[in-house]
Amino acid sequence: MRYEQRAYAHVKFLELMAELYENEFEDFFHRLMCSRYPDFLDVRTAGSKGDMSADGLTLHSRKLYACYAPQTVKVSKIRAKFTSDLAGAMAKRRDQFDTFVFVHNDRRGVHPEVSGMLSTAAASTPSLRFEQMGSRRLWQECMQLDQLAAEDVLRCEIPIKEMTFGVGMEDLEPLLKRLQDIRREPDPLMPLPDVPIEKLDFNRLEGADREDLLRGMRQTHLVDAFYDGTMRELEHDEVAQGFRVYYEQVRDEWHDPEDVLWQLKMYILGNAQPRPKVLRAALVVLAHFFERCDIFEAPPAGWQPEIGLSA
Repeated sequence: MRYEQRAYAHVKFLELMAELYENEFEDFFHRLMCSRYPDFLDVRTAGSKGDMSADGLTLHSRKLYACYAPQTVKVSKIRAKFTSDLAGAMAKRRDQFDTFVFVHNDRRGVHPEVSGMLSTAAASTPSLRFEQMGSRRLWQECMQLDQLAAEDVLRCEIPIKEMTFGVGMEDLEPLLKRLQDIRREPDPLMPLPDVPIEKLDFNRLEGADREDLLRGMRQTHLVDAFYDGTMRELEHDEVAQGFRVYYEQVRDEWHDPEDVLWQLKMYILGNAQPRPKVLRAALVVLAHFFERCDIFEAPPAGWQPEIGLSA
């Protein structure tokens, strides 16, 4: 799908996340996972057996999924649901899974109670891995669908015509605002982070694109500071995974590095013309994920640039 189509699909996805609860959310989850993974089993209830404490299973990765999508969030009910699902899964399906995934519809992120329960469960049950799957991870799965599959999952037609969107990746809006608020001109004498300059050469990033990334690298410490501590670290990992997924898609569709970087800018900002300081903040974010190697390829050991490329 083109950027405009992905952006349209994202709007429809967010609309669904605001509307889907309980069984309707579970139906959406089943459609999505069946489209993504051939080994996913969309477990249904069966008489007195119910679903045997699993809303879904993957055969090869051995993950068990438990969905919780109430209209009104109550801490006591979250804890009761989590405890019941985990105990039931351990009693009825222990030999069928190695990872317990708590799936929820909270668009704002991981509820503090859920984070605490996952941490406690992981410490007390070291034989299992624990994950959560909220709106960010669900969207990352949607991003990897082709157009026909996405239309089926989202229950809408995705138009082909070009459109203009002023907002790209909404999860980055708080970070972009923070960078705009505290942004200072980078010190040109500040040493660059410990990122091999050869990575720019290896990915054929030259001219203005190269200068933009180098300039952004001088302020990527501000992004680290934004994500440092508490639950923001989990958010950081989820946003980074979104970048990796999107980069891999556009890398396969666009072969010119300039076009790939252009697509990544739209991923953050949308395809409308941004204000200069918003664009500068976005370039700092791109430089940050470039340094982390979430986007673009790291050169193999011993690789040397061709003659003519300057560091």
